[in-house]
Amino acid sequence: MRPARALIDLSALRHNYLLARERHGGRALAVVKANAYGHGALRCAQALRDEADGFAVAFLGEALELRAGGIDAPILLLEGVFAADELAEVARQRLWMVVHHEEQLCMLERTPLAAPVDVWLKVNSGMNRAGFVGDAVARTWRRLQASGKVGRIVLMTHFARADEPELGTTLEQLQRFEAATAGLPGARSVANSAAILAWPQARRDWARPGILLYGADPMPAEGNDLRAVMTLESAVMAVREIAPGEALGYGGRFVAERPTRVGLVAMGYADGYPRVVPDGTPVAVEGRASRIIGRVSMDMLTIDLTALPEAGLGSQVELWGKQVPINHVAQAAGTISYELLCNVKRVRLEYADARGMGGKA
Repeated sequence: MRPARALIDLSALRHNYLLARERHGGRALAVVKANAYGHGALRCAQALRDEADGFAVAFLGEALELRAGGIDAPILLLEGVFAADELAEVARQRLWMVVHHEEQLCMLERTPLAAPVDVWLKVNSGMNRAGFVGDAVARTWRRLQASGKVGRIVLMTHFARADEPELGTTLEQLQRFEAATAGLPGARSVANSAAILAWPQARRDWARPGILLYGADPMPAEGNDLRAVMTLESAVMAVREIAPGEALGYGGRFVAERPTRVGLVAMGYADGYPRVVPDGTPVAVEGRASRIIGRVSMDMLTIDLTALPEAGLGSQVELWGKQVPINHVAQAAGTISYELLCNVKRVRLEYADARGMGGKA
């Protein structure tokens, strides 16, 4: 069996969720959209079933997968609905939905429903991606109330730059949110992962932890006691030595300056490991530091074993996880941890859990 796998530590997931809720206070929706950022949405939701106040997904299909898997907790559709015929299923499945533009509001007003639905009314406080602005927030709130289709209304917004604590943008967004929602009753939700960790001013009734659940710290200065949930790993499948002056891999990017012992690893960009990482990107071999050398291929990559004479065929290689922080790999690739995690594919997902919920996906 090919040794490439992503090991998912569900105990670490629970630790991160409880840390987020404690840090923020109030209640917290665990964001498990995009297949729980590549970690397996249903298994992650099941692992959080006893802790989480609810879950958030992107769209109806993701919510239905959780309901079919036995998740009875509240589930919020962060993108709301795309067509009026989805509203009947939202009501039937007791889902919560975001309303963030006029057409969604009109769909709700004109569609008969068997039961009221809870709505999260989104305020555009400065990200300028989705939501109602200024006086339109109160007008929309009144229309929702008058429709007779709505139960509770939660007021929410989303921050554009909460992971940049040196800027005042987040406080400016908070001020716009407060001005737009002044006088309106109901719970509030503003804090994403970065705001939970860095902006105590953003603490309201509901938090929405996303990337931090999976142990990737969204803040530039890490140290928030988050635990890596995914360990992406494989093994050395062959070893060879190249002489000084010899090139390695596609394009000959790496040229040996000394006799170099090369480990060939069963992992590549088809598995989700980024092709663009440069020479020197960190890996760990049986717990010891090493580095990528040569360009990442579709199914394989090459690492430097020169200083690790004991490493060889079958040696375990961690690409990111508990020893190699995913943020370091993301920085080397010129991207963010979100993208790396969501791109993991083709490898086996295997689960470990102190509660005995292990197994393969």
